[in-house]
Amino acid sequence: MEGPKSGFINDQNVILSTDFYELTMGAAYYQYNLDNNIKEKDDIAVFDLFIRKYPKNRNYLIFAGLEQVIHYLQNARFTEKTIEFLRKKEVFKKIDSSFFDDYLPKFKFKLDVWAMREGNYFFPNEPIMKIQGPMFHAQLTETYILNVINYQTLIASKASRIKNVAQNKTLLEFGTRRSHSPLAGVYAARASYIAGFNGTSNVIADIELGIDSSGTMAHSFIQRFDNEMESFDVYNNIYGDNSILLIDTYDTEKAAKKISKFKNSIKAVRIDSGDLVDHSKKVRKILDENGCEKVLIVASSDLNEYKIKEILEKNAPIDAFGVGTELATSRDDPTIAGVYKLIEYNRKPKIKISEDKLTYPGKKQIYRIYNTQGEFKEDILMLDNEPVPSNSEALLIPVMKEGILITELPDLNNIQKYYIENIEKLPNKLKELKENQKNPLAISEELKRLITSLKNS
Repeated sequence: MEGPKSGFINDQNVILSTDFYELTMGAAYYQYNLDNNIKEKDDIAVFDLFIRKYPKNRNYLIFAGLEQVIHYLQNARFTEKTIEFLRKKEVFKKIDSSFFDDYLPKFKFKLDVWAMREGNYFFPNEPIMKIQGPMFHAQLTETYILNVINYQTLIASKASRIKNVAQNKTLLEFGTRRSHSPLAGVYAARASYIAGFNGTSNVIADIELGIDSSGTMAHSFIQRFDNEMESFDVYNNIYGDNSILLIDTYDTEKAAKKISKFKNSIKAVRIDSGDLVDHSKKVRKILDENGCEKVLIVASSDLNEYKIKEILEKNAPIDAFGVGTELATSRDDPTIAGVYKLIEYNRKPKIKISEDKLTYPGKKQIYRIYNTQGEFKEDILMLDNEPVPSNSEALLIPVMKEGILITELPDLNNIQKYYIENIEKLPNKLKELKENQKNPLAISEELKRLITSLKNS
């Protein structure tokens, strides 16, 4: 199943969208196996991808980015150009020529993949993806997978917080110009849409992913004309009932009075500066008194979940919010501690123990436990061979087998639908804007015993 394109990186080179040490490790695995006559089928690794800790003030996270990862695993290849590039690197001078002549030209990811459903909520130290396959294959995926999942999960989690506060208000993602690359702008639109946003300003996200793109006008459009009313007339003559007029270039309330001549023939007005509560109340009054009661009010201007919460608590008559910088950069905490760790090799559990960075060993499953009313109770991390708990749901679903997609990936609208339905099961106390809850993740006794055994071995 072919997903969206990986972005603006040339697809022929995308396999090298990685850290160099993934390649040096991979080549070393190949050489070691060659020297010791080890077959790939006897060199099987299992990795977990998980988040070590929350960003600031979070009580849950939203998984996003799986579709792009699957596209990469299905399509990334070593081309003649990439192979010759690596062959010329001095560091690979002791690697057997068969690596470049035979192995890389035929390389295709042959991995088993389990993952949570996109849009699902989760907590630190829970595997959100499990990758199994030949060591070279599983190792090489690390950087690309982390890059995609870390960013989209970060933005989806931020968008979810905003959606919790805004409830039924229209939410538009406006962050492309402040995102950290053109591709990040597309991913921000995708991740925020998963978490319940209604649209985006990003046009690539529309043509590639089907997220409705829309926009209003900039202050420069107003300034281009001799007077404000002329700019409104020009725009309305062209766009009619699709017109959204920016009214805060000079004087917000005066502009609202000017555009009242259009009555309900325009769609909305946008306010992008100043006291949004005060302006929106005054503008709403002006519009209603002048036959524009159906005209909507859109607000923007460095909005985030905290500002939107305050605005709505003050009963501002705002119908839609455009959220840009604060969302596309997750400005209050722009990083996420996603890691990719080896947890089993050739059926032997592996553990990493270094100060506070414990990695839970062995192949595992996450079970979500519900109470008798079907509400979330807790998650429990268990070894794969343990009995399934009652009133539970397994969260890691088989997605690929030896590189072949075995579970049809849902389209973006269905991912959003799943998110909206599923987030209702999350207790309200976990949706608060301050981090105030312990991680609701339990560890099975069997897994605890395995950890103790490996620590003492």
